[in-house]
Amino acid sequence: MDALSNHSIGLIDEAFGMAKSETRTWMPGPAPLNMPRQSFETPLNDVRPGTSPANIALRRTVIFASTLVLAFFAFLTPAKIYAEGGFSTLEILALVLFGALTIPISCWFCSAMAGFILQRLQGTRDDLDFRPVARRPQTRTALLMPLYNEDAGAAFGRLSRIEQSLAKLDAAGAFDIFVLSDTTQDDAATAEWAAFQSFRVTSHCRAFYRRRDKNTERKAGNIADWVQNHGAAYETMVILDADSTMAGETLLHLVDAMERKPDIGLIQTTPTIVAGRTLYQRTQQFGVRLYGRVAGAGLAWWSGSESSYWGHNAIVRTAAFAQCCGLPVLPGRKPFGGHVMSHDVVEASLLRRAGWGVHLTAALGGTYEESPPSLQAFMSRDRRWCQGNMQHLQLLTAPGLTAMSRLQMVIGVMAYWASPLWFLSLLTALLIQFQTAPKLEEIATLGGWRTIVLPRHDGYALIWMTVLTWLLLFGPKLLGAILVMSREHERASFGGSASILKGAAMEMFMSMVMAPIMMVSHTRMLIEIFSGKDSGWRPQQREADRITWAEACRFHAWELRAGMVFAAALLARPDLAFVFHRSFCRCCLPRPCRSSPHVPRLANSSAIRDHADPGRIGPRTRPAAHPASGLYISHGEWVGKP
Repeated sequence: MDALSNHSIGLIDEAFGMAKSETRTWMPGPAPLNMPRQSFETPLNDVRPGTSPANIALRRTVIFASTLVLAFFAFLTPAKIYAEGGFSTLEILALVLFGALTIPISCWFCSAMAGFILQRLQGTRDDLDFRPVARRPQTRTALLMPLYNEDAGAAFGRLSRIEQSLAKLDAAGAFDIFVLSDTTQDDAATAEWAAFQSFRVTSHCRAFYRRRDKNTERKAGNIADWVQNHGAAYETMVILDADSTMAGETLLHLVDAMERKPDIGLIQTTPTIVAGRTLYQRTQQFGVRLYGRVAGAGLAWWSGSESSYWGHNAIVRTAAFAQCCGLPVLPGRKPFGGHVMSHDVVEASLLRRAGWGVHLTAALGGTYEESPPSLQAFMSRDRRWCQGNMQHLQLLTAPGLTAMSRLQMVIGVMAYWASPLWFLSLLTALLIQFQTAPKLEEIATLGGWRTIVLPRHDGYALIWMTVLTWLLLFGPKLLGAILVMSREHERASFGGSASILKGAAMEMFMSMVMAPIMMVSHTRMLIEIFSGKDSGWRPQQREADRITWAEACRFHAWELRAGMVFAAALLARPDLAFVFHRSFCRCCLPRPCRSSPHVPRLANSSAIRDHADPGRIGPRTRPAAHPASGLYISHGEWVGKP
């Protein structure tokens, strides 16, 4: 019925009125919903959601106890080494930094191990107990796609795939699509309106468009404006990004779960990356598709009904969102004060404070996003995320938040603070080693007597620490690869075991290249933020552009300088190479795209310019004839026998 009415322009005009040409708006009648601004002084509602697992305390005890045990074993070796002859001030500082950086990677490993075990024992089942086949929706759901100076054709193309998927399931009538524009560029707005007019008359879902005159509070304000004016007409809303795509089956499962479990306020899916063309995109796509499910399943298991929200590819109960998630304005000046930037974490915290369940699920496929085309584009976006996470520092002591909410804010802060801590750890290790003369020994060779440098400490202890650190860093990746290779269909979809192993090795190598670059970049971001520099709000770059060596060198000037400093130190003391390698391994940030680097990679950071060249780099990563001949083949790109 909705499809027919959407094709009948006269009926739409009668029901909703003619579009306002001046404001380029095509919206249904108002359905206002009150959304008051919240205060962080509101006390916590101690009501536990009915969807919280009964053994959630045991799950968290297992994760955190395992984390501390692993971190303790990793801590023993450097403590033993530095204890020889007593602790100096620098050695105490080094141990403190080592502990601060080892605990997060230990937690990441334990969480991934839990996810691996769950995937092996339970398959795709999780706490939300999705039905094999979702029932037809009994309520209406709004699909919201905010736009900000985006490629209109690409954005509406993704919406078209969503509505066609729903139409094949005969479920399009239960979903309305809203394009919520905050676009400031007139040519982009004109393209949006033209694309919407074409989309509206062909869509099987009812489709609407609105462009705000002022984009107050950015994306969070855009969503809040819709909730306040139209939210009462919809039981749930699915929030998308401009690069998001979701399968109709996934949407039906999400709506079904929300209808069956009224205590849930939000379900976050774990989107995989698609449409990668450049080397950087292909690296991220392969890594997320191979390892992301293990990480997501583990996190969902121990976070329970107090899980994460990532701002898109999630379904939200509209009334609960309006009741709890009116964001306050933070006191003080930018970059710490003003409107909340990393709003998703705060909104999830406010939902949990009011007693609503917030769940993460790795059980559903059919949820996708795209990656920035280059490292430079990612770092530009990361600058805004970094500032938003630093705003959370003033919320850590706010009354009324749950312990898990505070922990997730700490994790977000540490995602960036780990970089300067790592940088400081390297400098501390450098100073400690320069204070100690190398241990030399003369040996006889066929060419005469030669002087070699011996390790200052027990070689077995150093080997143990290196092996353990590498296990913590690369273990989650290996678990993801093992899981895929253990399932015949998935192994085939990745091009076979040989293709998986080659791709995993290449992804780990690229992680080693990018890790020191991100270390220096995050350190620079924090210096700028704490110096009072605001990130602003710039459109996201989604298409690759060729970048010259000069542009790359200017963009990575900080990384180049840092690389030269450490390279000079290694030239002065080549025997420190192993010490640096050990320090880098132990201090890597626990994120899927970060692993242990080698210092000279910093000096080569401008080579990352090739990541933005879709013509020269991207196609080379795709299979030519047989999957074993290509790299980074991921699920859905190859169907055949392994």
